[in-house]
Amino acid sequence: MSTREHYVPGPANGADVRKSGEQWTLVLVRDLAHPPAVVWQALTDPEQLRQWAPFDADRNLGTAGTARLSTVGTLQPHVTETTITRADAPSVLEYNWGGQELRWELKPVKGGTRLTLWHNIDRNFIAMGAAGWHVCFDVLQHFLDGKPMGRIVGPEVMKLAGWQRLNQEYAAQFAGSAGGGK
Repeated sequence: MSTREHYVPGPANGADVRKSGEQWTLVLVRDLAHPPAVVWQALTDPEQLRQWAPFDADRNLGTAGTARLSTVGTLQPHVTETTITRADAPSVLEYNWGGQELRWELKPVKGGTRLTLWHNIDRNFIAMGAAGWHVCFDVLQHFLDGKPMGRIVGPEVMKLAGWQRLNQEYAAQFAGSAGGGK
């Protein structure tokens, strides 16, 4: 049996939601046992993104400018022209994706990197977004640890044992905060 066949997402953690005016931001934090330069490559290199991210990139995202991101795991891939507005290797990466702003911050910590993602998201999808990124971060962690299991996105993620529980845990976590979410 592969790692993927045994994979069940752990409990909801490392997520928060913030509201500023009409803007909702999902904030996710994960510590990874790899240096920022290694994590940076996983966030920017198209071949590495194919291992864990919910999209494919037509070029390296490590420099400012235009790129095309194609959502994967959907019946019809959604291609978005993206603008990378900031690429300060290996610490900050900012771009838009499907009309939503994403900011990745990498900070060196003892034993590796603290990865923080700020994702502006529709309030109705906050819990689902948190659960989806949680799974992506788990897959990223396995990939960086040399135990790739292949990305799990779209309808496939919702078939995972533990997906409904994880989504409900995030919804409950955010219910008392500004995020609410579904």
